Amino acid sequence: MKKIACCILLAMSFSFLNFRLIAQETGKMRPTLNHIAVYVVDLKKSTNFYQHIVQLDTIPEPFHDGRHTWFAIGPVGHLHIIQGAKLATAHDKDNHLCFTVSSVPEFIKTLDANMIEYENWAGAKMQVTKRVDGVFQIYFKDPDGYWIEINDAKNY
Repeated sequence: MKKIACCILLAMSFSFLNFRLIAQETGKMRPTLNHIAVYVVDLKKSTNFYQHIVQLDTIPEPFHDGRHTWFAIGPVGHLHIIQGAKLATAHDKDNHLCFTVSSVPEFIKTLDANMIEYENWAGAKMQVTKRVDGVFQIYFKDPDGYWIEINDAKNY
């Protein structure tokens, strides 16, 4: 049984690798997410928020102009925070950034320690949504009013 499973995994790996090589040679790679840019009023405040509250790691940015902070999101994607917005504006919760964490209750401890209110999808303050697929999620705003979802989806 182990030999069969190993052969299947090897064949699947080869097929995937072969698909990637063919796609690269023919130029038919599907688009992949490179970055999301968020325009903010106060770069220092937003950088601190995404570093210490959302817990993202900064990565080098090429501009070195004091108007950009880049963060790693996932294995290859980036979040670019760019200073220059005139003022924070209201945003609809349907338009949000979403990050997956290993434990929503553990993440909530960071929000509580920093007195950041969160809510469930319906808008009930300090409540957590449990989706039909069992994933827990919360929503809160960054300093510029952009909505952020935190969930514990296991498909990352």
